Amino acid sequence: MQTLTDRVALITGAGDGMGRAHAILMAERGADIAIVDINTKGAEETAASVRKLGRRAVAITADVSKIAAIPDIVARIDAELGRVDILVNNAGFGQRVTTPEVDEESFDRMIGVHVKGSFFFTRAVLPGMKERRRGKIINISSIWGMTGAPVAPHYCAAKAALLGLTKAWAKEFAPFNIHVNAISPGGVRSGGPVKLDNAELLKEKEARVPLKRYCDPREIAYAVAFLASSESDFITGQMISPNGGEVIVGY
Repeated sequence: MQTLTDRVALITGAGDGMGRAHAILMAERGADIAIVDINTKGAEETAASVRKLGRRAVAITADVSKIAAIPDIVARIDAELGRVDILVNNAGFGQRVTTPEVDEESFDRMIGVHVKGSFFFTRAVLPGMKERRRGKIINISSIWGMTGAPVAPHYCAAKAALLGLTKAWAKEFAPFNIHVNAISPGGVRSGGPVKLDNAELLKEKEARVPLKRYCDPREIAYAVAFLASSESDFITGQMISPNGGEVIVGY
């Protein structure tokens, strides 16, 4: 197993769910963690879990769509933890609505959190990564960014945009030895499936997955930690989709 010793990871949306799982697993593997989340209590709880593992942690309360604050956030992390080696653009949310129900405010919010926040956090950590000629950037997309869905068109569009950014950044940043990849989870027992579906509907959805279940957030974190490690040093511009066989694309 590849360690992440002497690495610093910045994870957005790490106050609960998948983001917290990423933080804890990477801390177990030796990384110090910067947690950015709109939920102060959740961010502090994640930071406490990281510190219990003997790693340094910084918890910062922020709305990732408010981009004016992002340079100061990254500067604070640089000051307290030394640098950012790994960026996980994880912050996000779901909304089960159809096109007539999506007004401008909700559209802007969806794009702001998923796409705008990811773009400008990446932009903020880029100078340091270029100077060190080393970096790992991991964008958390979704199978809905691959396939679409009959609901949440703005969510599908935002997650697809992250895949586009992954491809573009991989080519732009490759000369600086900065690797950019994406994870597109299927059903995860956190976030939307748990918050938006009742137990009976969740069970029906899991039955349609070839492996007959949704995954634990830690199973997504394993893929993130792999892409954050030196084991993935010849992988860039790619997408991994841990989804239990729910979506299988051509090769």
